[in-house]
Amino acid sequence: MTAPRDVLTPDALAMLQTIARSGSFAAAARASNMVPSALTYRVRQMEDALDVLLFDRSSRQARLTEAGAELLREGARLLADIDAVANRVRRVATGWESQLTIAVDSIINRATVMELCEAFYSLSPPTRLKLRDETLSGTLEALTSGQADLALGVMMGATTMAGLHHESLGAVQFVFAMAPHHPLAKMPEPLSDEVIRQHRAVAVADSVQRGSGLTIGLLAGQDVFTVSGMPAKLDAEIRGLGVGFLPSCLAQPYLDSGRLVARRVERSERQIQVSYAWRKSGKPGQGRALQWWLAQLKSPVTRGALLGEHRSPT
Repeated sequence: MTAPRDVLTPDALAMLQTIARSGSFAAAARASNMVPSALTYRVRQMEDALDVLLFDRSSRQARLTEAGAELLREGARLLADIDAVANRVRRVATGWESQLTIAVDSIINRATVMELCEAFYSLSPPTRLKLRDETLSGTLEALTSGQADLALGVMMGATTMAGLHHESLGAVQFVFAMAPHHPLAKMPEPLSDEVIRQHRAVAVADSVQRGSGLTIGLLAGQDVFTVSGMPAKLDAEIRGLGVGFLPSCLAQPYLDSGRLVARRVERSERQIQVSYAWRKSGKPGQGRALQWWLAQLKSPVTRGALLGEHRSPT
């Protein structure tokens, strides 16, 4: 018995569309420049392979059965997919990557990333985008391990890594913040490490896959509530579940609304230089998708937006 995949060819599916559009086998045969018997034989082959009737032959019209109508719908989708693949292959041959993977640190403003994705897709590129949520050294590891092509929000190490290019996104200033009802909000400033150590800290987990990862701003012996990223850290601090350093641009709207308060600490103010980095290609030049993203990142406005400037609370 003939297997379904042997008869459900693009030509056969297109023939079904012609029969349904023409309304009869004879008209479809004329439109396809075939003799009616050859067209009927090919339909029979499909029916035998699928073990279903595709057309109701009780009348002179070529009326699809429910099974035939379903095959016609799925066939139209498959033909559209084949056309899309052909177009994608042709455009990839012009220098577009088939996929571009971007590692996005939790410090990066997701709304801005999505706006960039929207602008990218407006070009109708053949490149598929894949975003990876990363934190701290995991952002760089995704790049160095080959799991990402571009990393946004690299906080350290890019300058010493062979095979990488990097550029600065800018500096991120941090504030020590907590909910207004938290006990530390009423303590005299500046807060000492000894006083802070007595209260739970909210920390962001490093997404690095190997090793113990990084911890920033934690004190020895301090209770820690670990979350997956900056949005979760912000939420936890607003709820009074702990305290810790937050990017000023992220915290400011909540400080302005009174949902958070900032307190001075004895430790020096924290400021981190953040970069974006990408892997050097073994081939001459760069893929057009990566070129597009790097061109957007040259804009000071875009870099500032990625670090949360003008961010408003949700």
